[in-house]
Amino acid sequence: MSNQTIRPVPAFEPPYYTAVFTSVQTETTEGYAETAERMMQLVKEIPGFLGYESARAPGGLGISVGYFKDEDAIAAWQRDLEHQAAQRRGRAEWYASYSLHVGKVERSHGFERE
Repeated sequence: MSNQTIRPVPAFEPPYYTAVFTSVQTETTEGYAETAERMMQLVKEIPGFLGYESARAPGGLGISVGYFKDEDAIAAWQRDLEHQAAQRRGRAEWYASYSLHVGKVERSHGFERE
């Protein structure tokens, strides 16, 4: 993939919120990719969802950041029943450990080379 097609989520007008999910995967991967794809489809339907970025390092450490307009959007995502089922499966099968950090963004800016 070229650098021209890879872009970070743009800077938004603050305030908005981030949900930072950092995880270490187990060796079990059956169903993970399909579930992750389904979660991306679902979260995009949440009013106030702004975007998503994710990266995984060799060895299994992953960091995913979701951007949300407000706390109501995050709460709506937390209440989604399919998301809750995926969380349960993640704890049972896919993750050795994880942490979730939710924060309010007060400053935001970006840069893109022309």
